[in-house]
Amino acid sequence: MSTTPDDMRTWGLVSEAELERIVVVSPHLDDAVLGCAQLLSAHPGATVVTVFTGRPEAYPAPMTHWDTLCGFGPGDEVLDARKDEDRAALAQLGAVPRWLDLVEHQYLERPEWVGPDAVAEPLREALVELDPTLVLVPFGLANPDHATTHDAAMSVREALEETADESGAPARAGAGRAWLCYEDSGYKHIPGMLAWRVAQLFRRGLWPTPVAVPIDAGQERKRAALARYSSQLRALEADWNIAPKLDAPAPEQYWRLAPPPLGWEVLSADS
Repeated sequence: MSTTPDDMRTWGLVSEAELERIVVVSPHLDDAVLGCAQLLSAHPGATVVTVFTGRPEAYPAPMTHWDTLCGFGPGDEVLDARKDEDRAALAQLGAVPRWLDLVEHQYLERPEWVGPDAVAEPLREALVELDPTLVLVPFGLANPDHATTHDAAMSVREALEETADESGAPARAGAGRAWLCYEDSGYKHIPGMLAWRVAQLFRRGLWPTPVAVPIDAGQERKRAALARYSSQLRALEADWNIAPKLDAPAPEQYWRLAPPPLGWEVLSADS
């Protein structure tokens, strides 16, 4: 296992080219801001592609536990209200929303839950159209919609990288499109969940490595954006005691997904 000093100097960094066109993939209408607000604030013009924004054929009666915690009542048009919140929150950060029309699991019977295969194609189409230089996806921890979004994104990543290879275009991070994971707010605090996902990706040969992305070091714009999600913050506080976790001074952490340095892949096999 060896590398040159020049290679080592780039470890843990992102290039200017990678930051040209940023897309954040978000499971729900709040997850991108919860996990990436400081990054979005520092890079206006980024696009947030949110997967689960589709209206169910009918809202459940009685209402779901989550929507009740959010303060919604019978007859409320929940998804319209949440989209209004999302639009306002992203405007605070200079980001642009892009909504996919898939229904989140809380509104469906378990056999009808949307799986990765159903998400992959509309997500791939959105990414091909947006042509990002940097894609950020959630680790996909615990929540079924988060896990589905992560799995679909990994499928799309593989397909797009293979297409790039066949065309002769560079597919490795730093030369072409880069892929990072961001930490799912709330869920990352479940004991072992983040470590489990990192280990799973490591064994697949996508070594998740912390990377220093330029972010807005202040919390003002992040707090202003999060305040727009008034319904979601009620539920997040009730379920997750989210306030002290969001107020912690630790910066957002991002992880590059890329193959190991040449010769190091044996470590994945040993794991």
